[in-house]
Amino acid sequence: MTASPPPVLPDARLAAGIARLAVRYRGHFSPETIQRLIIDSYERLAEHARIRTHLVVLAEHLATERLDALAHVQGAPGSGLPRVLFVCSHNAGRSQMAAALLAHRVNGSMVVSSAGTHPAAAVEPVVAQVLTEAGVDLTDAFPKPLTDEVVQAADIVITMGCGDACPVLPGRRYLDWPVTDPEGAPIAVVRGIRDEIDAHITQLLDSLPST
Repeated sequence: MTASPPPVLPDARLAAGIARLAVRYRGHFSPETIQRLIIDSYERLAEHARIRTHLVVLAEHLATERLDALAHVQGAPGSGLPRVLFVCSHNAGRSQMAAALLAHRVNGSMVVSSAGTHPAAAVEPVVAQVLTEAGVDLTDAFPKPLTDEVVQAADIVITMGCGDACPVLPGRRYLDWPVTDPEGAPIAVVRGIRDEIDAHITQLLDSLPST
């Protein structure tokens, strides 16, 4: 029986990322699984990209996040750090702000991620600006598609205006924060949205058991 030929990479430069991740996850995931996830991540990001200059790098970042989530799902129940996922429609405003603010405050004691049901091409510049004012860096953030792995790995899923498109899985804690969409809003309004999200985060942290 003849073996199936390997899938053609949508960009030859992805091969280097596949090799890096194969070393990183040796013993956990097969090279075929890693290649499949990198190709899928690239194609999902390419659907919404206006500029493709950094797609190869972003695909590797997204695939890494998905592999880490998958490793968590396959591990012992309750193992690892608590995981919080923020979901909105475009992953360009509210969910990016929430994830960045929470990650800043917990300082590595949680795994925080965000995604969009219909991700935009880029994070809203005004969102990055108001976070910078608060001492939170959003330099490396980019809108990410919602994937099964990150949903399944999350302990808490917080939705922010994605309606019926938001994921629902049994066994997760779900919260909905009805926060105004900052898209197109003046910076003074976006600052208010940032502060409202930060207040929600304070309530969330107060509701969690102390470690």
